[in-house]
Amino acid sequence: MATYAQIDTSQFPLVVITFMEKTSSDEDFERYLSEMKDLYEARKNLAIIFDARNAPLPSLKQQQKQAAWLRRNNDLLNEFCAGTAYVITKGTVRMILRVIFSITPQAAPYKVCSNMNDAEEWARAQLSA
Repeated sequence: MATYAQIDTSQFPLVVITFMEKTSSDEDFERYLSEMKDLYEARKNLAIIFDARNAPLPSLKQQQKQAAWLRRNNDLLNEFCAGTAYVITKGTVRMILRVIFSITPQAAPYKVCSNMNDAEEWARAQLSA
């Protein structure tokens, strides 16, 4: 069974989250947000790469849930996230990210990249800073 997002912690403190082509159900999306919360509740510094090259467009409801999650967890992100790199190649997905951040600004430094190499280089530099 395909999953909405795969969270790879094998290079911790660099975490790579790959969004699959599967459209997420509300249950899938809630599971993803719960797994994200678990990463931060470990209370260890990290940097995240969101590989959204194959990401489906989230529903408006899910965009709102993401924005609310960012608001609720702002302090954890601010304290433990050195930075977030987004690998986005689709203009529509970039637009949705802007919409989410217009509702709730990103607490940690972030960069939108067009490829994984640039994202990894930037995220590792954030961890070293």
